[in-house]
Amino acid sequence: MIHFPAVRQGPLKALSVRLFAAVALVFAVVGVVYLDREGYRDVNEDGISLLDCFYYAVVSLSTTGYGDIAPISDSARLVNVLIITPARVVFLIILVGTTLEVLTEQYRTNLRLTRWRRKVKDHVIICGYGTKGRSAVSALLENGFDKQHIVVVESSGIALRQATAAGLVAVEGSATRSSVLNEAHVKHAKAVIIATDSDDASVLVTLTARQLTAGKVRIIAAAREAENAPLLRQSGAHHVIVSSATAGRLLGLSTSAPPLIDVVEDLLTPGQGMALAMRSATRDEVGLPPRQLTNLVIALIRRGRVVSLAEPDSIQIETGDLLVYVRDDRTSAGSPSVAG
Repeated sequence: MIHFPAVRQGPLKALSVRLFAAVALVFAVVGVVYLDREGYRDVNEDGISLLDCFYYAVVSLSTTGYGDIAPISDSARLVNVLIITPARVVFLIILVGTTLEVLTEQYRTNLRLTRWRRKVKDHVIICGYGTKGRSAVSALLENGFDKQHIVVVESSGIALRQATAAGLVAVEGSATRSSVLNEAHVKHAKAVIIATDSDDASVLVTLTARQLTAGKVRIIAAAREAENAPLLRQSGAHHVIVSSATAGRLLGLSTSAPPLIDVVEDLLTPGQGMALAMRSATRDEVGLPPRQLTNLVIALIRRGRVVSLAEPDSIQIETGDLLVYVRDDRTSAGSPSVAG
């Protein structure tokens, strides 16, 4: 089952809209009847007043119809056929608006589902919306990724509600099942981020995603233990992030070199100072050493592999290289660069 972000409307606002529509319809019918009041006959035969028009409009729209006021001219009867009768139907629809709202919501959901299935492509699938999954979504959004191109796969009802409340499309079910990943259109995805709660589940999700995509979609998996990282790579993950090892290194740095922790937090925290970014090398930069560029380049990505800058003067930028550099994130909001 696919869950879309809810379009919320308060009950007071919904009731006010219906009440306004009902009153407006009554006044419209009153105006039509009053303009052609000579075509109506009252049982008292004393003419049709404005109050009589209101009375006729209310009893007609509510289908009560006492018959004490009736149209007698051809024009009045034509108005009743073309205007008042359809208005009566609309008035009844407003009265049963709750049922109509449910049906309309179902139709809107089916329409959104059809439109989403037709347009979804080059999206990122987040398997698991726990702490790691939410952090991955935040990182994507902070670097300019469109929220409509993020799909969450989660089996927990609480996590599903959190994802839809955040404005994300969520697929209910276990990511270890191929039918669930197919529902998320994994074959047309740009990447699959696996952020499950256990390494066992991560391996199963990785195997399933690799089987469905034949290795054409990039798979990034999180592992709790470093010993499971090789298994995830063998299962088909292109990149493996070991959370426990990374946290352990940071804890060690906090003891041996505390200032480095502040630098790492600055690099990983958006909008506060420095940030890692990546961009393609321009034509003017080809042939230059990385250290001669204005940006502080710390690594090169060449044909999918990281080029060490241990001896930067002996390395020259080539066509197609990707530059990993440190940028000032306080002045780079909305930059097209992709965060490292």
